[in-house]
Amino acid sequence: MTLLETTSIAAVSLYGLLSSAYRSVQVLHARQTLKSETAENTVEESSLPSVDIIVPSFNESPRVLSDCLASLANQDYPGVLRVVVVDDGSRNRDAVVAEQIVYAGDARFEFIMLPRNVGKRKAQIAAISRSSGDLILNVDSDTTLASDVVSKLSQKMRDPAVGAVMGQLVASNQNDSWLTRLIDMEYWLACNEERAAQGRFGAVMCCCGPCAMYRRSAFVLLLDQYETQLYRGKPSDFGEDRHLTILMLSAGFRTEYVPSAIAATVVPDGLAAYLRQQLRWARSTFRDTLLGLHLLRGMNWYLTLDVVGQNAGPLLLALSVLAGLAQFALAGSVPWWTIGTIGSLTLIRCGVAAYRARQLRFVGFSLHTLVNVFLLLPVKAYALCTLSNSDWLSRGSGVNASGAVLKQKASETPMLAAPEATFSGE
Repeated sequence: MTLLETTSIAAVSLYGLLSSAYRSVQVLHARQTLKSETAENTVEESSLPSVDIIVPSFNESPRVLSDCLASLANQDYPGVLRVVVVDDGSRNRDAVVAEQIVYAGDARFEFIMLPRNVGKRKAQIAAISRSSGDLILNVDSDTTLASDVVSKLSQKMRDPAVGAVMGQLVASNQNDSWLTRLIDMEYWLACNEERAAQGRFGAVMCCCGPCAMYRRSAFVLLLDQYETQLYRGKPSDFGEDRHLTILMLSAGFRTEYVPSAIAATVVPDGLAAYLRQQLRWARSTFRDTLLGLHLLRGMNWYLTLDVVGQNAGPLLLALSVLAGLAQFALAGSVPWWTIGTIGSLTLIRCGVAAYRARQLRFVGFSLHTLVNVFLLLPVKAYALCTLSNSDWLSRGSGVNASGAVLKQKASETPMLAAPEATFSGE
C-alpha cells in the first residue's frame, strides 16, 4: 500500500468517524429542541413588549422590497410595533421613496435616507439610535416574514435570560434553479440540525441576519463593540449577525431558535454570486469562531464537539480528497475507500433528512457533496488565507433601468462544514 493510499484511507476514516459521531449527536439534540416547541399561553396586550423592526436596504429590487414591507405591515402582533426602513445610499432610491409614499399613512413606518453608502452595520445603528422598543428585530430587505413571526419570537424573549432569537429560514426563490433548491435544503439542515441542536443549550452561535430579534437593553450596551469590530487592526464590515450573537453570548445571555417562525429570503441563483457569499461567510465564521472559543469552557460538551466537527471535519475531508486525487493521478489506482466512505455518509445524511422532513427531495441533496468538495472546500481554504480581506465582494452591485438587481446583494445569513451543508449565518 502506497503512502498516498494510506494517507487517503486514514484521513477519510477519521473524517467518517468524526462526522458520524457529530451528526448523530447533533440530530438527537435537534430533535429534542423541535419536540419541545409548544404553543405558548397568550398574555395581555398591555404587557407585551414593544418591537422595533429594522430594515436596511441597499439597491434592493423594488418588488422584493415591497414584498418585504408588506409582510411586516401584516404582522399579527397585538403589541406596539414600529418599522424603521434605512436606505443605505442606494442608487435606485426611487424604489424606497415609492414605498415611503405607500406607507405615509401608516404611523408604524419610518424611513431614514442616508446620504451615502455606509454599510449594513452602520445603517442598522442609525436606525437603532432612533428606536425605543423593548425588542429589536433585524430583517433583511429581501426577506418576507410569516404573519406570526414577531409574535413567536417575542414570546421566546419573555425570558429575561434570552438576549437573541432567530426564526427558521427558507429560500423564497427555491424553484428558480437547481442551486436555489439545494440552498433551500441547506437552510433547512442548518436551521433544524445545527441551530436546533445549539438552541437546546441556549447557545445558537449565529442568529441569522434575515430574521433575528435582540433585547434592546443588551444591544445598546454592546453597541460600541458591535460598531467598532476590528480584525488585525482593520474594520470588519461583514458577518455582523454572527459577531453580534457572539457578543450576546459573551455578555451572559442565551441565544435561541424558534423553528415555527418562518422567514423566506432570496438566495443566490447563480454559482458566482453563491461562491462570493460563501467566501464572505467563511471569513466571518473563521474570525468569530476564534473570538468565541473562550465561551466553550462554561458550556455543554456538545458545543465543543460542534466546533470541532465544523472545523476539523472539512480539514480531514480536504486531506482525504487531495490524497485520493494524488493517488489516482500518480499511482493510477482509484481511491475506492475514500469514494465509498464519502458517498455512504452523504446518502445516510440525506436519507435521515428526508425522513425527518418527510420530504423525498432531500435525497437529491447528495448533489451538494460535489459542490462542497470541488467548490466550497477551495473557497474555505482561500478564505482562511485571506482573513484580513474585508471586501464584501458585492458592494458594487447595481440596478438596471427597471430597478432589478444586477448582482446578488450582500446579506449576512450563516456555516455547516463537510459535504452536507455550508450555511453560515452571516
